[in-house]
Amino acid sequence: MKNSSGGEGVEGAVTLGLLAAWALHDLEELATVPGWWRRNLPALRERYPSVPEAGWRRAGSVDGREFAVAVGAMAAVVASASVAGRLTGGRSATYQAALNAFGLHGLVHLAQAGLVRGYTPGSATSPLIVVPFALWARRRLRRAGVLRATRPRDLAVGLGFAGAATVASHAVARRLTRGGRSR
Repeated sequence: MKNSSGGEGVEGAVTLGLLAAWALHDLEELATVPGWWRRNLPALRERYPSVPEAGWRRAGSVDGREFAVAVGAMAAVVASASVAGRLTGGRSATYQAALNAFGLHGLVHLAQAGLVRGYTPGSATSPLIVVPFALWARRRLRRAGVLRATRPRDLAVGLGFAGAATVASHAVARRLTRGGRSR
């Protein structure tokens, strides 16, 4: 596919590949998050006493079912961004923000693993899939002439996008899995 400036085109692996890379990464999280929290929450509470107790209670209250629903809700967000990227040849601001968010999300996983001095859910696929895919896709977008200039503000937007999507996904999951129980 050629872009309007005559540059190299952006193939589906770049845009729809975001969804594929995300799915592989989230399979790791689905397999590890609930058990990891159960095993590590007491030690984390001790190591990081400045974290508000409400945060620890919330983290410890997410069960496997709720987490799986949150992952499904996030899948809809990532799929929408990937399709927007495909339909626009990678030009979509939403796609590029999601791509930036995905790569930064991988760096956050690596930082978390560093903070706990060990494995954290998502830290295995972050250096193998998440960060390399984000860098590769950005290179492809740059070669095609469609990558928007990345400023510090754009990185903040990417992290904000990831954070907002995560909070929304978990809110949806909590509502769907626990909504009927509180009535």
